Amino acid sequence: MKQVDKTAYQFLSYAHPGRFVSYYHQLAELLALNPENVLEIGVGDGVFRDYIKNNTNIPYTSVDVADDIRPDVVGDVTKLPFQDETFDVVCAFEVLEHIPFEQFERALSELSRVSTRAVVLSLPHFGPPVKFLLKLPFLHEISFAFKIPFARKHVFNGQHYWEIGKRGYSQSRIRSIIEKYFVIEKEFVPFENQYHHFFILKNK
Repeated sequence: MKQVDKTAYQFLSYAHPGRFVSYYHQLAELLALNPENVLEIGVGDGVFRDYIKNNTNIPYTSVDVADDIRPDVVGDVTKLPFQDETFDVVCAFEVLEHIPFEQFERALSELSRVSTRAVVLSLPHFGPPVKFLLKLPFLHEISFAFKIPFARKHVFNGQHYWEIGKRGYSQSRIRSIIEKYFVIEKEFVPFENQYHHFFILKNK
């Protein structure tokens, strides 16, 4: 179900610096896979789409429930309108929290069904972060970060039905559901954006 229209993606309200850090990781992780083609679920403001289309030769397809942001295909992540194993790599960045948690597993099964090799996924990860960074001349930068456990109850805000780290949505629970369908090859939270948790997943 469509939650917002394209006015939600205005630069000053949507494109904060941390989001551009996430765009970097979205592209870096996808390009490292050297995909034959890619499906992006959820177009957002189109930064990822435009880079792939304008700067690579990777065949790109997008799907979204919102027709006003001009996806290639209008469709629902819990019932994707594609045949099995249509796409080499499927991406879903900050998308699955926009559906009720009861549908999360169904969405994962659809990502697995339409992909042949891998899925690149990111999800919101709540938690007060603590970050340390040290940079001295002529030495490599040293940085590390961690989240203070704080299992706040999630309240639906019109967009997010759930978030990792909120009460009832622990990292271990999310991982156990993901691992029903995929092998987690890599996961990380970017130092500069502690709110986005990335998973690089291989089909079983």
